[in-house]
Amino acid sequence: MKEKEFTFDASYQPQVRAKRDTRSVMLDVIIALLPALAVGVWQFGVRVLLMTVISMGVSVFFEWMYRKLMKKNNMIGDLSAAVTGLFMVLILPPSCPWWVIVIGDAFAIIVVKQLYGGLGKNFLNPALAGRAFLFSSYTAMLTTWSIPAALQGLDLGKAAVDATTMATPLTFMKTGSPLPDVFTLKALFLGTMPGCVGEISALALIVGGAYLLIRKVISWHIPVSYIGSVALLCLIFGKDGYSNVDWMLYNLLTGGLLLGAFFMATDYSTSPVTGKGRIIYGIGCGALTVLIRYFGGFPEGVTFAILIMNTCAWFLDKVSPQRQFGVSKEDLQAAKAAKKAAKKAEKEAV
Repeated sequence: MKEKEFTFDASYQPQVRAKRDTRSVMLDVIIALLPALAVGVWQFGVRVLLMTVISMGVSVFFEWMYRKLMKKNNMIGDLSAAVTGLFMVLILPPSCPWWVIVIGDAFAIIVVKQLYGGLGKNFLNPALAGRAFLFSSYTAMLTTWSIPAALQGLDLGKAAVDATTMATPLTFMKTGSPLPDVFTLKALFLGTMPGCVGEISALALIVGGAYLLIRKVISWHIPVSYIGSVALLCLIFGKDGYSNVDWMLYNLLTGGLLLGAFFMATDYSTSPVTGKGRIIYGIGCGALTVLIRYFGGFPEGVTFAILIMNTCAWFLDKVSPQRQFGVSKEDLQAAKAAKKAAKKAEKEAV
């Protein structure tokens, strides 16, 4: 039986050493996101599905249009634009107007991705950059949260803002107020709470993240260091009104932490290549997320934490170089000793 060959295309990032191409990797990401999308449809209705079709469709169109106008080769078959469109829906509230999503897609695909050369040459995560851009003009729309189906008809007390919207758990946590009874750990885990479409169910995101790990689309370094640093910092510092353990669990299960740790921070183009660099990168994302949640103007900090660390990825790769292929540990030690001896001899000669 003929063995499959490993390919290593170093012509552009993302540099993937695997038995498959970019298209198959992106397809795995889409599959991994389906549980989170399904929970979003379950809690917020078929409108979420319509938003997803529109977002993925216009993202592919914007990429095709730009590359056609610039007379570049067609890249829409790699599914990366479709993944960006799917992410855009998952990181926005379910009540967000379709035209706002289209604006976010246009910024993500044209400005963040294509103007820098296309897939692998962008230094910011396109979907997160698109979300950050939308915050500048449509803040109210991006901070209005629909009541999920599981909570409709219940007495929501202070959690309800009006007949159709309600506050998220992070809103109460930001002020240090106790969470309403409807926001139990079980609800946070299963996804029966308000929030962005793709972030409400910790279970769905863990299943999707596990799929990516099993398929070796991502490595453990970033998710573990990201989630672990948030857990440790929240456990140490806590917050008045909560036990330290409860505060840690609520921070892990709410907001976009799991979606960011498994799916956004691990983007090949915008994260470090080296293992050591990925760990430092994940710790940085976690520390910034906690810092913004404690002291920032918004309850959530995942988007801006990851975008800030995106700009540091090149530096982390520079300060944590990988060992060259074919070079043993003994070779490195010998080279180090020779360099040291040469410096000593030069100093003695002077």
